[in-house]
Amino acid sequence: MILDQDVGTELQTFVVRGLKEDVGDGDHTSRACVPEDQRSKAHLLVKENCVLSGMEVAKEMIRFVDEKADIQTVMKDGELAKSGEVAMYVTMNTRALLKIERLLLNTVQRMCGISTMSRKYANAVEDFDVKILDTRKTTPQMRFLEKEAVRIGGCTNYRSGLYDRIMIKDNHIDAAGSMRNALHAVHDYLKKKNLNLLITVEVRSFSELNEAIVVGGFQRIMLDNFSVTEMREAVSQIDGRYEVEASGGITYSDLVPVARTGVDFISVGALTHGVKAVDLSLKILEA
Repeated sequence: MILDQDVGTELQTFVVRGLKEDVGDGDHTSRACVPEDQRSKAHLLVKENCVLSGMEVAKEMIRFVDEKADIQTVMKDGELAKSGEVAMYVTMNTRALLKIERLLLNTVQRMCGISTMSRKYANAVEDFDVKILDTRKTTPQMRFLEKEAVRIGGCTNYRSGLYDRIMIKDNHIDAAGSMRNALHAVHDYLKKKNLNLLITVEVRSFSELNEAIVVGGFQRIMLDNFSVTEMREAVSQIDGRYEVEASGGITYSDLVPVARTGVDFISVGALTHGVKAVDLSLKILEA
């Protein structure tokens, strides 16, 4: 993860909020038990097989609480780590270590879980010309980290939020009265605001698909909860005129059958909302 200025600022804000939640007016246990100037060596231990993610984030978190910390990275983001391997060593102020420990572990464990699942999903369709996309089904305030973990795992980020792509979904269509009305409203809005945003239309049926194609003026069609047979028929009907995305409760076992239909993208919310955190620990070796 290359922490450019915007991401670096976002991470700092995340750390400040996380520490406020966890530390409050002080870590009184550590203040009672640990001398203020004590330094300790610790390691970040991997306790189950995973694809590592969040190593750069961990380093930034450590430096946030102790600028003089000596960090030795043993493994990098994207590497396959086995249970029992050490990903990082750090020598730093002991109170600062105990202060950042839980926030660091909570964050990195979740990122590793996401990158591990993403690698599994990406590998499943490596023989097909299709990309696995993430969604907006992310943990509030952690989207930038969770989407980074998706990239590290080998899948592809979709839109970052509501602001960087037009996505006309079922609720928009129902609120506008029809697919035709929604598309015309979007075209008028983009022209009025002088915005150049890509457009995805979600279709729930072949009638909506046909209506969207008649109006046109978009880049991607999202097939929502279509069966594999229906996907194959829709891809044939679209015939390369638009990008095609499959969406709607797609599981790992669905990936290959869906990829075989010829869709260009498969969006999977489970990459971020259905993961189990990987077990890691940050343990003091020498005090």
